Amino acid sequence: MTDARLPDLLQRRLTHFVLWAREARRPSLYLGRFEANVRDPFAGFREIPLAPSEHADLWQLRARDCGLEDGVYLYWFLVQDTNPYDPAHRIVYATDPTAWTVDRWFTAPVPAHVGGAASLAPAGVVRYRQGQLEPCDSDGESADWEGDASLASLPPNNSLVIYELPTRWVRRGHQGSQAVGVGTFRDVLAQVEREAIAPGFADLALGAGRAHLLELGVNALELLPPADSDDDLGWGYGTANFLAPSYQLGRPAGQHSSTASTDLVALIKACHQHGIRFFYDAVMAFSRDDPYRYIDFADFHVQWNAGDPEQRSRDGFGGDLFKYELPLEGYDPVRGVDGLLYPARQFMKVHIAHWLTYYRIDGIRVDSVNNIDNDDFVGEWKDYARSIWRQRGGEDDRFLVVGEELSLPSALLRQRRLDGLWNEAFKRLVRYAVLGDTAPGEPSFESTVRKLIDCRLLLGRDGQQLFTDGAQAVNYITSHDIGGLRNERIYNFLLNNQVFDTEPRIKLAFACLLTAVGIPMILAGDEFADVQDVTIGQPGAGADRKEIDPLDYGLMEDEWRRRIFDYVARLVRLRTSSPALMVNDTSFIHTDFEDGKRVVAWQRGRWPDLVVVVANFSDYRTPGAGPDNPSAEYRVSNWPPTPPGRAWREVTQDRAVPPEWIGREPIFPWEAKVYVVS
Repeated sequence: MTDARLPDLLQRRLTHFVLWAREARRPSLYLGRFEANVRDPFAGFREIPLAPSEHADLWQLRARDCGLEDGVYLYWFLVQDTNPYDPAHRIVYATDPTAWTVDRWFTAPVPAHVGGAASLAPAGVVRYRQGQLEPCDSDGESADWEGDASLASLPPNNSLVIYELPTRWVRRGHQGSQAVGVGTFRDVLAQVEREAIAPGFADLALGAGRAHLLELGVNALELLPPADSDDDLGWGYGTANFLAPSYQLGRPAGQHSSTASTDLVALIKACHQHGIRFFYDAVMAFSRDDPYRYIDFADFHVQWNAGDPEQRSRDGFGGDLFKYELPLEGYDPVRGVDGLLYPARQFMKVHIAHWLTYYRIDGIRVDSVNNIDNDDFVGEWKDYARSIWRQRGGEDDRFLVVGEELSLPSALLRQRRLDGLWNEAFKRLVRYAVLGDTAPGEPSFESTVRKLIDCRLLLGRDGQQLFTDGAQAVNYITSHDIGGLRNERIYNFLLNNQVFDTEPRIKLAFACLLTAVGIPMILAGDEFADVQDVTIGQPGAGADRKEIDPLDYGLMEDEWRRRIFDYVARLVRLRTSSPALMVNDTSFIHTDFEDGKRVVAWQRGRWPDLVVVVANFSDYRTPGAGPDNPSAEYRVSNWPPTPPGRAWREVTQDRAVPPEWIGREPIFPWEAKVYVVS
């Protein structure tokens, strides 16, 4: 069985145990049958030497030659530790760097060799069947893609609304007096599939028959890193096993073994069946306890205390930075030939090929591009990912690789290193706008709003145009990085600025987000004004506590929060369906800054498909406006003509607008009205 889309190393994995490592010296395979609930879990395990292949730095062992019976096996590789921070270089069992699944319940024992030491590395999991090696969970179950939607049925980039979900926040728990996030892939599935049972939602407002993401109407889901790490309470930004799904996210409370692989496949398939794309959050600047730390550190990682020229100002956040500028002669795991290559670059290509082919992802967010600090690699990797997508039969406009580089260097887009960037400028501008303030560096409040709504007006740090198309910018009011001044959740941001009429201003922020040029992204919980439950950045607290702030869906029981959710949901459905919001065309048709007013109106789209937004960023109210005075009006100049046979509808209140009131409706403090030609 072969798959032409797979790199050579993964092709070999279908029939062989393989270890790609220049520094390995006569490594062995240590494996045994998976047996749950036994007194000695390693009874029957044995070491089998790996043999050199036709490539000097590739070791392998044909599975058929191991005397295996069909079933599930746990395994490690016996190697000499190359970790420079432990100069003893002891003998350890290391996880397979290409393990499809890992089981953290089973950590490596001490090898029975002179100098043997405990690595505590998780076991690789694999199923052997009739000479083939197959991905599976510890219980032997594997992916079921039957009924997956076609790639052509998924939404194009210019109609996306992304929901950014930190999976470890999906439920409120308690550890002493501290709330902790304990969500799993199956909890997320219950937000997509009404019939799914959410093991962590029993005490929340979300229950059977409810699917939050379907009610909200978003059509893209971006989980914080779903790849495996040893971070069971935080976000997982410290990947250890790059091809394996997170062990913790596949193990609901009370479940003995993890079903991460099959649970993640079920989630992604359900997303596709409901027209929702799945974005993979790739962490490639650094890792935390990945196998190459022990197997071949020098070729893959930067040693921070040894004057490595690739260290520079890069931050590994306590992990090991990857080395992307070291060319070596040897085996290329992608092409299957010997030659000059950069090991870490090729490994990252192997990893993304697996996520694209096995997990069928259809979007990627690249974390911490500034700490990757290698534009050549980023562009090369993006192009490779796109080539795999095309081999799957995907169209270019239904796949996206966006990066997080908050300083917004335009060269990353101009040189096509990435398809798009997180637009941190939007977050900054919208927060000033909903306070009625001019953003620092802007000449006026009008300029603040214009750049907020049309990202093509923004300049990069080099002074050149940053975005030329809306599909290049991912806009957001809040991102998962809620630590620090002006980064809080929008509800907390308003309170911290002594603004207590939070409902209209949060709605106003969403009206801007969902009608601006660019791809909107909603941080889970902002759609109902979720509140931060833990103190972040205060003495004795620490910024890392932002990673355990639980997302509390129970707050949706508050009537005013439900009103915000309904408001946002109506705008999300407009954003995902309106032709006017799928193009870049934007014009500002009205401004009014007289007598303390801050009113701006903009038009999106091309006639006859139009959306018009009238936004009031001030306390101004049309005199006499109210249900008892239908004659009160506010006139908007330059209103576009109504197309023949069409009518206007106001989206936020879901109502038809009589022809005599077009462009003349009263306005209220901190309110946006959104009109669409229907």
